[in-house]
Amino acid sequence: MTEFIPPGTRFHPLPSPFRMKRGGALHGARVAYETWGTLNERRDNAVLIVTGLSPDAHAARTPGNPADGWWEPMLGPGKPIDTDRWFVVCVNSLGSCKGSTGPASVNPDTGALYRLDFPELSVEDGANAAFDVVRGLGIEQLTCIIGNSMGGMTALAYLLLHPGAARTHINISGSAQALPFSIAIRSLQREAIRLDPQWNGGQYDDETYPESGMRMARKLGVITYRSALEWDGRFGRVRLESDRPDEEPFGLEFQVESYLEGHARRFVRRFDPNCYLYLSRSMDWFDLAEYADGDVMQGLAKIRVQRALAIGAATDILFPLQQQQQIAEGLAAGGAQAEFLPLESPQGHDAFLVDYDRFGPAVAGFLAGI
Repeated sequence: MTEFIPPGTRFHPLPSPFRMKRGGALHGARVAYETWGTLNERRDNAVLIVTGLSPDAHAARTPGNPADGWWEPMLGPGKPIDTDRWFVVCVNSLGSCKGSTGPASVNPDTGALYRLDFPELSVEDGANAAFDVVRGLGIEQLTCIIGNSMGGMTALAYLLLHPGAARTHINISGSAQALPFSIAIRSLQREAIRLDPQWNGGQYDDETYPESGMRMARKLGVITYRSALEWDGRFGRVRLESDRPDEEPFGLEFQVESYLEGHARRFVRRFDPNCYLYLSRSMDWFDLAEYADGDVMQGLAKIRVQRALAIGAATDILFPLQQQQQIAEGLAAGGAQAEFLPLESPQGHDAFLVDYDRFGPAVAGFLAGI
């Protein structure tokens, strides 16, 4: 498999060796990132965005890449994350296949792809790599770190492991630990990939890509990223054209099935399966309770920020609202001025990627007040 690196991506070399939380180290590793806006003379207007599992660093248009980014409506001049005011950095997660070193990268020790020889990956490793990028840009303290989904986990790890590294925090549809339901879903996704004969113990290439496993994994994911309310509103029980030829027994019959199939096929050849496995498992392992004798609230209370906002969607089943409420309450116990903001979005976990009418003002309002 090849990596999928957007045009205009920049790269930060990590220190060598870069030691991993669960053992092992990377040599000659790098993190992909992009920036927007201008860092002021005091270097105190920096905002860091840490992402979910699949996005690259291209959150919005840049001179080097005028294509829309994955968070285009949120980031830019006059937008909720206003690049006329803020110097914004977005990093691609360590372990990804979008420019940062991961299982799809070449292992300099062997000259071959890492594949399953990549060290065990934790969310904390991604946080430490992002911290090194920020320090490499000459920024001692962020004004704000913004994390969504898996990025919400990464941001909390960043703040806990590097006290004083950011003054404020926005946690969007994130969590301080993985819940059993989320672990179960991700376990099924990984199983679908591993049971595809083409996966072959991680030894696949472009000709033998485990497409069926990745399709099933992505479909499972998309089902949990949205809500039953949205599925019903968008598709109901509408069927596909009744006069289409019956191509296979038990084939696609409803529009919602066709939507999932199309969504999965657009994704599978654009993401490396081994990277998916590593990043998915890192989320299951994440638990701030590890840092406080098994008490997740005490783990959150160890984090020191001045202000924080935890946002979630009422229809999110993957990172439900009680997890964002827990973040706000835990950070408040640590002395932060922390707010929990539940949003009545019908669009589930992915609401922060589509429901800009709700999430945009929430983010803009917080940033305007700091």
